[in-house]
This record gives sequence, structure tokens and C-alpha cells, in this order.
Amino acid sequence: MPATNDVQKWLASLFNDPLVKLLAKNSNLTKIQLESLLIDFLASNISGNPLKNEEKARLRLSRTGTSRGAFNRTLRQARKNVVQSMYTIFLLGYVGVLDSTRLDPYLETAHKLQDYMEAYKNVLSDNKWANENLQVISTLREELEKSLEGLSNTRTLSEV
Repeated sequence: MPATNDVQKWLASLFNDPLVKLLAKNSNLTKIQLESLLIDFLASNISGNPLKNEEKARLRLSRTGTSRGAFNRTLRQARKNVVQSMYTIFLLGYVGVLDSTRLDPYLETAHKLQDYMEAYKNVLSDNKWANENLQVISTLREELEKSLEGLSNTRTLSEV
């Protein structure tokens, strides 16, 4: 497992990413819930050996420290919100509110997000920080931000 300081730097940089800010602002997860989910994911999928929740709680960004109980409660709330979000999508699809024409703008944005992630990973993995590559990433990010801002309007579902 990376050092606590490395994890906290990664989390801090993630929460400073404009797309993460925009996505988180319009999600039904609090910042603390998202942070708890990310720590749990990191601990489960990246480290070689599982971490105890006391150790996960120490990875939080808060300066005061977090108790194991508070971490567990926040993680449980985050997981519940994620599951409820998925069921909301299933329900809206089942009752016909999310037919294919209403989903198209969301799917297009999801594809743009995938393109952005792939371009960013390629630049990181190939260490190609050339201006043209950075410009492509910047352009993709700007397109994504515009798409996400448009989709965050609560009237979007009724306008299609």
C-alpha cells in the first residue's frame, strides 16, 4: 500500500480536478462519502494485503483524524447512496422515463468521459507531455465540462 502521505496527496489532487468537482457536485455523494469510497477501493484493489478500517480511517484528508466508527458509517452511507442511484436508473428505465432518446445525451457524455480518460492514461503511460497532447486533453476536458454542465440542469430529462 502506498504511504499515507501519498494516498492523501492523490486524494487531494483528485478533489482538485475540475471534472471530479463537477461530477461530485451533481452526484448524491458527499465529499466525505466519496473520499471513503475511494480509500476503500484503493485499499481493496491496489494494496497487496487488506487494510483494517482503522488504517483506512487514517488515510482520510481531515487533519483531526477519523475514528473507525465514523469511517465505517460514512462508507456505509456512500455504498447505500451508490446502490440507490443504480436502482433509480433501473426504475426510470423500467417505467419508461429513460428511453433511448432521453439517455442519448448521457451516453454521449459517458463516451466523451471514456475518451478523456484514455487520452489522459496514454499521455501518462507514454510520458508524452508534448503541447499537442496536452491540447487534446484540454479540449476533451472542456467539451466534457460543457456536456456535464448541460446535463446537470434538472430540466434536461423533460426537454428531450
